[in-house]
Amino acid sequence: MAESYSYPVQARNTVRRHRERAKYDFETVHAIVNASSILHVSFLPTDPENDPYPTILPMIGNMGSFQGSSSSSEEGPQDLYLHGHSASRIMRLAGDRGVEGGIPVCVAATLLDGIKLSLTPFNNSCNYRSAVLHGDAEVVTNEAEKDFALRLITDGLVPGSWDNSRVPPTRSELLSTSVLRVRLATASAKINQGGPADDRKDLQNDEVTAKVWTGVLPVWETVGNPIPSATNKVAKVPEYVLRKQQSQNPENEKYARDAVGVTKEK
Repeated sequence: MAESYSYPVQARNTVRRHRERAKYDFETVHAIVNASSILHVSFLPTDPENDPYPTILPMIGNMGSFQGSSSSSEEGPQDLYLHGHSASRIMRLAGDRGVEGGIPVCVAATLLDGIKLSLTPFNNSCNYRSAVLHGDAEVVTNEAEKDFALRLITDGLVPGSWDNSRVPPTRSELLSTSVLRVRLATASAKINQGGPADDRKDLQNDEVTAKVWTGVLPVWETVGNPIPSATNKVAKVPEYVLRKQQSQNPENEKYARDAVGVTKEK
């Protein structure tokens, strides 16, 4: 992967444990973030003397480029957009005019693809895709960019749901909802695939291998059958809703199963 298509590798984002699993390219990092239903966003306390503990919030977000020359996830860096209530702590902190350039945040995205059972619990492991992003978060004040971000995040959950809803949002809805734009400084991804890796001494122990099952339990996120709300008046489930289930479930299952077949690097 060419350097121009990757996030810069610095001390902060260098993967040191199992370096062969590290990825820094835009496409991989963005894909993991966009595939994660929930992102965990951490930020520093406002009063470290009385409140020394960092805060981590589960949030919904999506990668996107509002003004960038590239809209493709693999061709260039993108911003991370997160949405939440305007009165939430992180929104108030990031919107403080006294905070120049936003607040520093760290964002983690994780996808569990399998549980690996080995001959000994010490060698048990997981197949996974993870990404860690560092950047500065600012509240979006430009109306066009906020509209772009809200559509991006909404369709990131269920593609097509923005245009098939009552839009545009009302003024009160926009006032109560804020969007954070995270300009990334560094980012990295880490991917683990394959089957269990056992020690030679255990593999050569017939007593152990005869009684301990080893293998992988593939894990993937599944979208269930749509359940109409108590106030729903649309008899037929819309195609865009069904497509979410029909496309995501097979894709997630295929990835989880294919990940097992990748040769494990010792």
